Amino acid sequence: MAEVATSEAYLPFRDYRTWYRVTGSLESDKLPLVVAHGGPGCTHDYVDSFKEIAALDGRPVIHYDQLGNGNSTRLPDKGPDFWTVGLFLEELDALLAHLGIQHRYAFLGQSWGGMLGAEHAVRRPQGLKALVIANSPANMHTWVAEANRLRQELPKEVQDTLLKHERAGSLTDPDYIAASRVFYDRHVCRVAPWPPEVARTFAIMDEDNTVYRNMNGPTEFHVIGTMKDWTIEDRLDRIEAPTLLISGKYDEATPLVVRPYLERVPGCEWVLFENSSHMPHVEERQLCMATVSRFLSRHD
Repeated sequence: MAEVATSEAYLPFRDYRTWYRVTGSLESDKLPLVVAHGGPGCTHDYVDSFKEIAALDGRPVIHYDQLGNGNSTRLPDKGPDFWTVGLFLEELDALLAHLGIQHRYAFLGQSWGGMLGAEHAVRRPQGLKALVIANSPANMHTWVAEANRLRQELPKEVQDTLLKHERAGSLTDPDYIAASRVFYDRHVCRVAPWPPEVARTFAIMDEDNTVYRNMNGPTEFHVIGTMKDWTIEDRLDRIEAPTLLISGKYDEATPLVVRPYLERVPGCEWVLFENSSHMPHVEERQLCMATVSRFLSRHD
């Protein structure tokens, strides 16, 4: 694949800095694609593969690390009141304006990034011309119920270990982390060993899990943070942008989890990746890039 020019910089946001990278040229006549990582509290690294779309169809692809994460300002002393959906919507608006693309752009959000994208889209921003929601819940109660259903399919000793440490509150115990990993290897990323960019995101989160801990909780199935009652189901009919929904056959975002997008977003299209879990962009990389590129090209 041809090499595409990249540039990195920082956006001044509130009293902090948000890191971003542009792959390709913003002078292109193709819709610029903004890619938002999940978590809340991951980094751009594990969704890095989406930059390949710049080489595929000539559109600029913008990655950024949301505030508190990765290369952006880390704020380990901030508590739950600081980390809100509103904060990250404001940051996204600031990024779009800073790049001068607020009048015409596409947005792809993976997992929590898709939740953020939906929150952005229901406000009907005039410039949003295409939306991709990748592996995202529309209601955290459904997400947790399905994660716990999948958890019950894990080997009994793994389930027992998880339960024991959750009851004891020893969630940083190596045995708990190892047991959680069994779930992640089935339903988050099935590529073994994890690709370097995926491992890098998790290593950075291990170093500083401020955002994830405050908004989500200790693990994917033990959600006790500020997002635990979040839902956007009853607002999805407000979305006007053409929408593509993607998920994986083995995804923790099960068909039940993603279905509200399909049923309630007008004209929403759904692609299910047969050999993927939560990261089709890693697990079926070429097919995923081609699928997203084709969808976006229809809305240039």
